Parts: sequence; C-alpha cells; structure tokens
Amino acid sequence: MNERVRTRKLLWALAWIALILPLFGCMREQESALRIGTNVWIGSEPLYLARELGRLDPAAVQLVEYPSASEVLRAFRNQAIDGMVISLDELFGLAVDGFQPRIILVVDVSRGADVVVGRPGMRTMHDLKGKSVAVESSALGAFVLSRALALSGMQASDVNVVHLESNEQTAAFEKGQVDGAVTFDPYRAQFLRAGATTLFDSTQIPGEIVDLLAVRASAFEKQPKAIQGLLAGWFDAIDYMRTEPKDAARRMGIRQQTTGEQFLEAQQGLQVPSREENLRMLGGATPELAVTGRRLMALMVDAKLLRSGLEIEGVLAPGPLTKLSR
Repeated sequence: MNERVRTRKLLWALAWIALILPLFGCMREQESALRIGTNVWIGSEPLYLARELGRLDPAAVQLVEYPSASEVLRAFRNQAIDGMVISLDELFGLAVDGFQPRIILVVDVSRGADVVVGRPGMRTMHDLKGKSVAVESSALGAFVLSRALALSGMQASDVNVVHLESNEQTAAFEKGQVDGAVTFDPYRAQFLRAGATTLFDSTQIPGEIVDLLAVRASAFEKQPKAIQGLLAGWFDAIDYMRTEPKDAARRMGIRQQTTGEQFLEAQQGLQVPSREENLRMLGGATPELAVTGRRLMALMVDAKLLRSGLEIEGVLAPGPLTKLSR
C-alpha cells in the first residue's frame, strides 16, 4: 500500500513539473530585455537621453555602447545584441549575408556630419593622392571614401587605406601615422582641434548616408512591446530636444565629452525625421527609403562594396511605428 501511495505521489509530482516548466519558460521570455547596440555617435544620443529621462523601461530595453560601428556589427552578427543603430549601407551587408535585420526607424540623415579630413594646408581630395587615409573597417567608412574619391575623379588606388577604428584615428593623425581620415562627430571635432581641414562632407551626397534603428527578425516577432517602448522613448527624447534644446544638448554633450553648445553645433549636420517623415520613408505604397536605398545599393554593388543586391522592401518594417502614431 505504501509503495502504491509513493508511486502515485511521484506521478502527481512529475505531472505538476510538466505543467509548470513551460510557464517558467514563458516567464523567462517575458523578462528578457531588448538589447540595442550603439557606437559613439551623436545620432544615437537621443536613446541615452530617453534613458536618462526615465522614458525607457530598463526591464524592456537595454542600451549597449561599443567603441565603434565595427564592434556593433560584430555584436549583431554574433547575436550578442537584438538590434542596433546602423547606417543603411551597413545594413545592406547584413541583409545580403542572411542576418535578417528589420528597419523600424530612420534615426537621422547625414547633411555634413560625415567627412573626410586631411592635414593642415590640404584643400581638396586630390591632396590625399598617394597619402595614408584612416578608414574604419565597416561599410560606411569605405562607402564615404569611395564616393569622395569618385566625385573627385579619383580611384581607390590613389590613396593608401589604413584600417583603424574611429576612436583610434585621431591619435594616429597626431602621431603622423596617417594624413587623412573618414570620420564623424565627436571625432570630427577632435580632428579639427588638431588642425585638420575638411576635404569632403556628406552635403555632397545628399540622402545617401542614413542611420537606422534596426532589430533582428526574431526579436521583431517575439518582442513587440519592447519595440513599442523603444520607439516611444525615442520620440519622447526628440520632443524634449525640441522643447528644452539647451538642457538636452547639455545632457547629451556630457556623454560625448563636448559642451552643450558644441553638441548643438554638431547636430546641424543631421536631419532627424519626425514620426510623419519616418512613416513616409518606411511605409506606404512607395517608401521613400526604398527609392533612395536602391540608388545607394546600385552604387555599392558597382563599387564592389556589396556583393549583390536585395529587395529593400523586405527589410522595411513600419508596423510598430504605424501603431505608435495612432
């Protein structure tokens, strides 16, 4: 009798464990936060402002800062993060390689924020002929240099490319190890303080350098609430930047190691799209980003910066933003 009772109790215990274990699995999935990778870049700062203002729930969204865009790309490829701030050209590379990124927001469009700089006395890209140019080992640096050379009637073989992460370039320039660099703020300001001159900037390639907030397809499907919270926090920060520009710039400048005034000046090189502009760029019958993206893709394939094209509409994901704007 006692043996039968013990057996019955054991069977009941096993049955309860079988019922409870899936519930623990659900709890773990609900508790996981959306990990978003960024590099040191003024365009990513509204995310950190949102966090500082308490507009991002840390249980739902975690921001992970890397020293360079190359590190962000590696983290995404290695599945260390669920999403990232990334440029459109870099996203094309991930998509072609099968990593399934989904664009949920256009963060900014570069209007002078991305530059090629050279030594004091240099005035044009031709002055870099035969010289060493520091370029980050990501698609964006190579793309900016490729476009700057092409528009100047030059070829890639006209310069010596030195692959350096963005945070290493200024020191190399000051030591005389390179004569120029492809850079952006806050590093652009460091180059200018070191005496560098601007030889090319992104105003000469309007609409071609676009920064995005993108997430992995699996995260897009499994973490819709976190994505909604991420987008809501972003636009809360953008609204704060509009209503309290000086305080917002002061807060963001601290992280970028610049003054508020310097941060506001650097921001002049960026266009930050509104909700409505984002919806036009990502959604509708003819998304604006699809039009400009196809042109960019063709340029990249032609310059051998992208091994093949892709259907850009497949990476656009305006759904969360559409729900947010209702």
